[in-house]
Parts: sequence; structure tokens; C-alpha cells
Amino acid sequence: MGFTSPWHWAIVAVVVIILFGSKKLPEAARGLGRSLRIFKSEVKEMQNDGKADTDTATAQPAAPAQLASPAPVVQPSTEVQHDAKSA
Repeated sequence: MGFTSPWHWAIVAVVVIILFGSKKLPEAARGLGRSLRIFKSEVKEMQNDGKADTDTATAQPAAPAQLASPAPVVQPSTEVQHDAKSA
């Protein structure tokens, strides 16, 4: 008779009700349900994204990426500028 005995489950249920109270348990269950729904929809969306990626990869070959030209390099000036007033 392991932990799956009905008496064990009853004791666990009573302890949970005493610890969390009957007011917070429905709120916790609602929150858990919302979290599971969000998780399920995200998993389904990830699966659909994976299918869409493989469909487009097999349908069209990827175009080669174009390299951008590098920005011009500006060299510092070696000339010394003099003030007209100090000369």
C-alpha cells in the first residue's frame, strides 16, 4: 500500500486546505489553468512555426545574403591648427 492509498490522499487534501485556506485554493486552480492554457498555446505555436520553417525551406532555396560594403575609414588629420590670435 504505497502513497496511492485513499487515506493518504485524504490526509494530503486536508493538510493543503488547512495550509492554504479554502479561499485561495480556487484562485490557485484558476491561475494554474490559465498557465496551462498559455503553455499549451505556446507549444502549439512553436510546432506550427517549425512546420512553416521546414515548408518554406523545402519550397524555395534560401537566397545568398548580400554583404554590406564597409564604412569608409576616416584617418585623423596630422596637421596642427594654429589660432590666429596666438600668432
